[in-house]
Amino acid sequence: MDGGGATLVSHSPEDVFRDFRGRRAGMIKALTTEVEKFYHQCDPEKENLSLYGFPNETWEVNLPAEEVPPELPEPALGINFARDGMTENDWLALVAIHSDSWLLAVAFYFSARFGFDKESRRRLFNMINNLPTIYEVVTGLAKKQVKEKNPNRSNKNKSSSKRSSEAEVRKSLPSMPPYKDDEDDIREGHEDYEEHDNTLCGSCGENYGNDEFWICCDICEQWFHGKCVKITPARAEHIKQYKCPSCSHSKRIRA
Repeated sequence: MDGGGATLVSHSPEDVFRDFRGRRAGMIKALTTEVEKFYHQCDPEKENLSLYGFPNETWEVNLPAEEVPPELPEPALGINFARDGMTENDWLALVAIHSDSWLLAVAFYFSARFGFDKESRRRLFNMINNLPTIYEVVTGLAKKQVKEKNPNRSNKNKSSSKRSSEAEVRKSLPSMPPYKDDEDDIREGHEDYEEHDNTLCGSCGENYGNDEFWICCDICEQWFHGKCVKITPARAEHIKQYKCPSCSHSKRIRA
């Protein structure tokens, strides 16, 4: 598969982590902001289907690779068969669990293939473990964990902040360092990252950045990057009640 194979050029834990993070972001899109598209592609009348995430933060639903053994570990087969046999939320949570398992399998496939030593494997796992799982993002557990860390943040502050200017939105959120892609941040910053008061995007699952515009859903009270839900600061000024993509499709989607 183009983009789904073992295409890493360099062989460091940081490179494997970037691959992991890109695939994860794509799968989170499929199960959150692009869930309607994902739902319809998982037709139970079709053959065994799998959800693939790619390093460029895209996803696809497709048949498993024909070659044996495959270039990479294969994701769970037949995710489409259970679609109509359970509630949509339960089905998405199940797919999320299998997606997390696949991401770890791919990451540790690369670690074995590149001959990572104990220290390299530890560094890779620590970077991965500092991100919420897809299951936590899809089920809202990540949001619940953030709320438990922020018991004094009021709903009033959230609803008023989302309609304020970009600068005011940033002020309403806790101060923490933005996520960087440079090598020093990946090697050192991740070990301290859990110490910060995290606010996670309900779409991509990434943390809050001081230089980014965010908006809060008035229904589920989850925060989102404006770019992830295609809302600009100017547009947010005219929204009286914002509903995120998941809340807009809260009822079961029917084919």
